[in-house]
Amino acid sequence: MTAVRPAAAPVTRPGAAASSPEALARRRRRRRATRTLTAYLLVLPAAGFYGFFVLRSIILSAQFSFYDWNGIAPATWVGISNYIEVFSNPKLVGAILNAFELILYFSVIPVIIALLAANVIRAIAESRLAGVARTVLFLPQVIPLVAAGIMWSWQLSTDGLVNQILRLIGLGGITRAWLGDFNTALPAVGVIGAWVLVGLCLVLILAGMTKIDPSLYEAARIDGAGPIREFLTITLPGVRQEVAVCVTVTVIAALASFDIVYIATQGGPGDSTLVPGLQIFYLAFYQREIGMASAFAIVLMSLVLIVVLPLQRLLRGKES
Repeated sequence: MTAVRPAAAPVTRPGAAASSPEALARRRRRRRATRTLTAYLLVLPAAGFYGFFVLRSIILSAQFSFYDWNGIAPATWVGISNYIEVFSNPKLVGAILNAFELILYFSVIPVIIALLAANVIRAIAESRLAGVARTVLFLPQVIPLVAAGIMWSWQLSTDGLVNQILRLIGLGGITRAWLGDFNTALPAVGVIGAWVLVGLCLVLILAGMTKIDPSLYEAARIDGAGPIREFLTITLPGVRQEVAVCVTVTVIAALASFDIVYIATQGGPGDSTLVPGLQIFYLAFYQREIGMASAFAIVLMSLVLIVVLPLQRLLRGKES
């Protein structure tokens, strides 16, 4: 009788089990989980600072806005009375209107100048003049706003450089203390803001122009397009995202302006250059109306969101 040998067990190569689809999937999940955890740990310190210094401040401001409080004595609940006062007090409403007027100077003018300057610099990108122009136009952005405000206060004074130039060219009849005149104080502050913000807009738009395919300009020239048509059909659509960023940043700077106005005019003459940021400062630290200042701060934050979010959607358009 012949003995039947048992079937030999299948030979398994070392590491075969570890290379199975299930094992590979587990390793991928572990690596993904490790990367996610690492990312959260890296973000955690910044998120902690943001939560403590920003979100906590917003929550406390919203809480204080419903009270009449001078910062020391017990607070008294007043409901929405502070918000009603913000929208019914002509001085506070005037500050909001001044901030909206500054959008023209802080946002519209810098973006237009930056677009035109960036288009010219792109055309002469290979020359030394392009580098000089970039440096000169960006220089105001690195100057502290306090220093810029002081410097322009000197230039716009009665005997400042601006009036000296006007007298030199025969326009002495229009000279004045530009920051001390009720009619010109706010536009003068706007000019300072525009001078500061042009550099930031220029750098952003120039960065956007570098991603435009040069072959598009070559094709446009072959089709007989001139510089204006190239700008309108190629350059402007190509930097739409960068223009949206510029408008967002500069509109926020206009609505939340404080430094330049405080240094240059402190809200005067009268209330002609008073803006919400400065009025909040006066309410909180001079008049000791913490509740009213908090309500005005919440209103200002809401106005910024109401203005900026639709602008972003309009300028960015549909994402491709």
